[in-house]
Amino acid sequence: MKHARAAYQGVTQRAVEHDGRLLLDDGRLVGEDAVTWLPPLAPTPRPRTILALGLNYADHAKELEFKAPDEPLVFIKGEGTLTGHRQLTRRPADVQFMHYECELTVVIGKTAKKVKRDDAYNFIAGYTIANDYAIRDYLENWYRPNLRVKNRDTCTPLGPWLVDAVDIADPMALALQTTVNGNVTQSGNTRDMIFDVPFLIEYFSSFMTLQPGDLILTGTPDGVVDCQPGDVVVTSIEGLGALINTIE
Repeated sequence: MKHARAAYQGVTQRAVEHDGRLLLDDGRLVGEDAVTWLPPLAPTPRPRTILALGLNYADHAKELEFKAPDEPLVFIKGEGTLTGHRQLTRRPADVQFMHYECELTVVIGKTAKKVKRDDAYNFIAGYTIANDYAIRDYLENWYRPNLRVKNRDTCTPLGPWLVDAVDIADPMALALQTTVNGNVTQSGNTRDMIFDVPFLIEYFSSFMTLQPGDLILTGTPDGVVDCQPGDVVVTSIEGLGALINTIE
């Protein structure tokens, strides 16, 4: 099932996809363009922790002229970075290079501590798409991105759907694509991750407790380009839909 969260006539509601429309909690069926889309955190709780991977695709590391990491390169994001499908993300006026990052995002479904790789999928509620924008101008070190690179308000559109884990047969074989103003600028597949989803859940839960609703953003393949105000960026992942965002 595809879950969403949206504001309709001033009221925030959970919703599910129904024949190309949204079936709201109150029973009304509305068009996808009739609502304000919010990050699809329902039916899970809000995230206590948002973990994001850097350089998790070897081709992206090569693109940036970096050696692929020997262990996960991870940073933590705040919930204020999240925004919804069809929303705006601001590009500061003085920056020279701001790029998208199409990322498979794992939503934790139950408390996970010291989880073994073979059991990792049992702790996942579902999957969604993140577009985790980065501003190269603010970057001090790829191995330690500062707050302005990855923790700005609205810098991470999330959605449009939270798709139940049971509906994704193999999250490690999903095609990814990004378009800017209708032109394909990025193509990849989750099978090319350096550290796959089961590894990451085992790795994180070995030293910290993951809680329901926590998010793991798993990194992006190569093909990132600079985005300008007015650009419409669509990040899509097979089985999860297409997340639309506009730069302002």
